[in-house]
Amino acid sequence: MQYKDYYKTLGVSRTASQEEIKRAYRKLARKYHPDVSKEPNAEARFKEINEANEVLKDPEKRATYDALGSGWRAGDDFRPPPGGWGDFDFKTGGASGDYSDFFSSIFGRAFRPEGRGAGRQRGQDQTITLAIDLEDSHQGATRQIKVDLPATGSNGQSSARSRTLNVRIPAGVTQGRQIRLAGQGLPGRNGGPAGDLYLEIAFKPHRLFTPDGRDIQLRLPVAPWEAALGATVQVPTLGGSVNLKIPPGSQSGRKLRLKGRGLPGTPPGDEIVQLEIVIPPAETEAARDLYRRMAEQLPFDPRAQLGV
Repeated sequence: MQYKDYYKTLGVSRTASQEEIKRAYRKLARKYHPDVSKEPNAEARFKEINEANEVLKDPEKRATYDALGSGWRAGDDFRPPPGGWGDFDFKTGGASGDYSDFFSSIFGRAFRPEGRGAGRQRGQDQTITLAIDLEDSHQGATRQIKVDLPATGSNGQSSARSRTLNVRIPAGVTQGRQIRLAGQGLPGRNGGPAGDLYLEIAFKPHRLFTPDGRDIQLRLPVAPWEAALGATVQVPTLGGSVNLKIPPGSQSGRKLRLKGRGLPGTPPGDEIVQLEIVIPPAETEAARDLYRRMAEQLPFDPRAQLGV
């Protein structure tokens, strides 16, 4: 089997802090989550990222992984040494099919350090990405989601535990925020309480709006005469269409603000409207004649500021 460099997978150094590992994982998970990513290899990369995070976020597993040494390179032929790893006492059992053979050879069986298995232990917290629509954040929503978490049966065999949960999405939740579901993480050991499940919010791509914190951004096409003379036009918002006044003499790229038309909160976000002047096509002789007359009658040189 091939050695996997989990530090390289997350793009962090071997001396990275737990906070640095957490930030790197969140950034990559948002980029490659299959529900939101446009990358061709998103699903495979997302599994690699989750596997690396599963090891490096846990100090106990990270220490076991680090004990392999730093002389390995990703892709090197790897054979686990006989007799287990360090001082860990392994029970029988297999690994979840979601993990690689490399992971399974080290962590695929439930383990506990000598002398520490008798007490009650709280289950691990788990974090998964929840992709939602902007409208869910604007209005608040209840969504039904299916989650698969690793579990160990009474015979020690590892498997995936599938559950369906009803999740309330609060109005105004922003990208990167987490929703905590108490007791929905991994089960505890020896009668200990279950961990928590954290749902990290990611927004699905929207056909009109781009989120920026609580603000949302919109590129608004306008005609040349609307920009030159000024106009009042209808603009879409998450709460419905509203009128927007375009000041005379507006240029492409000018940004106008609709106060309070972003995501709700205290204070609510705004909608930032960026004007984009669209030139009518000159597909008829009448249209071309109009452009010729404009060129003759309007003393305008768009390159004058270049000094050429």
